[in-house]
Amino acid sequence: MTQGKEKSKTTIRNDERENEEMNGHAEQPQTAEERDKIKLLSRSDTLKVNSEDAEEQTHLRPDSDEQQGDDDIYELTTPFNLIIQRHEGETCGGQIDGEGVALFEGGHMYKGMFSNGLMDGRGVFTRVGGLKYEGEFVRNMPMGQGTFTWPDGSSYKGEVYKGIRHRTGTYKCADGVSYSGQWDQGKRHGKGAVYYNQDKTSWYKGDWVKNNREGWGVRCYPSGNIYFGEWKNNLRHGEGTMRWLKLGQQYVGMWQNGVQHGRGTHVWILKGADESHYSQSNKYTGDFAQGQWHGRGAFYYASGAIYEGEWRNNKRHGKGKFTFKDGHVFDGEFMDNQTMTLNLNGNRDPTSLCDSDSSILGPDMALNIGCLLDKLPERERDAERKQVEFVVLMQVAELRSVYSFYSRLGHAHSPDNIFMLTRLQLWRLLKDCYIHHHDITLTQIDRSIREDATTAEIHSPFTPMLFQRLLSCLVIVAYHIYHKDIVWEKNLLAACFSKLMTDNILPNAKNVKGFLFRQPDCAVVAMNYLKKCWEVYQAYCRVNAFTEDDQTMTCKQLLWMFKDLHLLDNNLTAATLMEIITAETHVLSNLSSCLDQEITFLEFFEVLLGSAEVKYQVSESQSLSSPDTHDRRDVPELEASESILQTTSSPSQSMVKSGDTAESSTAEDVDCEKDVKTKVSETPQSAGHTEEHGHKGKDVKTRVMEATYHDQELWIQMIHQFFNIFFFPAFEHNQSRYMKKEKLRQETQRHIA
Repeated sequence: MTQGKEKSKTTIRNDERENEEMNGHAEQPQTAEERDKIKLLSRSDTLKVNSEDAEEQTHLRPDSDEQQGDDDIYELTTPFNLIIQRHEGETCGGQIDGEGVALFEGGHMYKGMFSNGLMDGRGVFTRVGGLKYEGEFVRNMPMGQGTFTWPDGSSYKGEVYKGIRHRTGTYKCADGVSYSGQWDQGKRHGKGAVYYNQDKTSWYKGDWVKNNREGWGVRCYPSGNIYFGEWKNNLRHGEGTMRWLKLGQQYVGMWQNGVQHGRGTHVWILKGADESHYSQSNKYTGDFAQGQWHGRGAFYYASGAIYEGEWRNNKRHGKGKFTFKDGHVFDGEFMDNQTMTLNLNGNRDPTSLCDSDSSILGPDMALNIGCLLDKLPERERDAERKQVEFVVLMQVAELRSVYSFYSRLGHAHSPDNIFMLTRLQLWRLLKDCYIHHHDITLTQIDRSIREDATTAEIHSPFTPMLFQRLLSCLVIVAYHIYHKDIVWEKNLLAACFSKLMTDNILPNAKNVKGFLFRQPDCAVVAMNYLKKCWEVYQAYCRVNAFTEDDQTMTCKQLLWMFKDLHLLDNNLTAATLMEIITAETHVLSNLSSCLDQEITFLEFFEVLLGSAEVKYQVSESQSLSSPDTHDRRDVPELEASESILQTTSSPSQSMVKSGDTAESSTAEDVDCEKDVKTKVSETPQSAGHTEEHGHKGKDVKTRVMEATYHDQELWIQMIHQFFNIFFFPAFEHNQSRYMKKEKLRQETQRHIA
């Protein structure tokens, strides 16, 4: 063997037998004029991932989350001829032999071992386009252990047979998708694992048949949901189990083409919050057809009710037996979830079962949303109800925690901590979650969730709110504030409720705002004045109500009440009072719209608390024992504020003005009214936001909303001073004066008659 360097064109010699064994990958020239050729099998491929595989679809019905799997890995097998332009290295008998470098026409290059003129042993072949193979060669063919690297950054490391991935190896895409396992002629085949993202939260491990998930395997989705069972053509097919972790659901049974089909069991498992021992489960076991309950099956409701019989398209349909939670049994015909009973004429009429028995939510969570379902086409109502129930099931643990948290507000600590939510606490929850920022007032919400409540209960802060009523309230509220933003034609109620939970409830609940509940110990003290203040609120509502159901107060009436009871002074001016009233208001378009807005008792009571803190702030020159400024009439700012009220017509001349003659407006009155409008329009959107105004160096937000209670006894004394010494006596005096005038008016009318 001789060593040397060839600078002229040469060929790699193969005999005819070798050419046959190489399957045409190298050809023996027949004449001296023909050029030697090498055909090298090359490929460039990508692990394509279907969008439904890269991210699990989260349908509300969890039976069709993935319809297809990966697309096949496509192969680009392009033989190309290689003509050596020059080579450097060892030669033997005129042929390249040993270690060397060969440059081919077109720019391809090989560096490595040669034997008898053929690439044989370890070497690196680099194609002009960027494809590189580094590994073992056998007679011009990549075979054995090797590594392919493609121009896009993808790579394969493992066993190679005739230039194709074969037996075992690992392929990595540039985007982080990877497969490690068995191969057969360039296709995933056998046992292997695919990771569909870089953080490896989405993966499949199991059997493959020619690039398809087929056989037995486990699929974990980015959401954490997991399926383990049989597959065919990339779809769940055969026997398997699917677990939806966030939904708290599980299906065990037969699958066909990706959906439940055949016999199976679907279970809804609910677990309460950490402080609760509540647990519940609903279960269906029976026949499925294309993902729906269809055939014979039994549904076990968490309430204890059971239905056993025939189903059609997720509805009780055909012969069946329904056992109610109290043991009562109906055995007969069903049609579209309704029982068929005989009427007086001997015909069968459909009759609905009690929602608390038929709802998958159970009796303590059954939704009362008939007012919403009536707005939808009749054919869609049952599906809409079920879909929103599924979403409620997803959030029930957090909602129970929210219910428990707000029901404890205003109560002293109790060993069992078991309280029932009231409407007062519901109002606070809605305001904490900024529901009133969506062009709907709390009083409008009260009317929309009235159900069968009496007139007196509609706006009462003491009305109890069971957990199921809270759920219904939130579904109704979600529809009212979001239905115009949802463009989907189906699952409208479920979509609205999901948006409410995501945008409002989950980020904001338990972050208590306002004047009443912000400090737990002080809230317990303030609750002692609740009942008497409710009587005051009702008294003003009765006088100003136009209808029996319309016993609410407006901001204008509240302003007049403060003026009528002589509560305004140089500390608590009309402008400052308006800042307190609008502390949590989202947008103030104009003063008139704000004055006409209805307020609930919570808002009324919190204005009283905020006013007390502003009115009786302790300073070095003034003590709580002598707050004598409430009767002053010589303060210009106070006089201007009162003139504003006089320019606004009183909602009730008889009670609010108490017979006083309205004073004419002056230029000073007009200027002060403009000042109030300016202050109101500049009110920050958030109660916690502070902004410097010119009012005594600090605005009401700084002095009140961010007030701290370093001395709780001082605060208690301040609240006692306001309610017991001024507010309640002033109201009783005003009521007495009003009653005397009313009695005199009636006597005068009788005398005239």
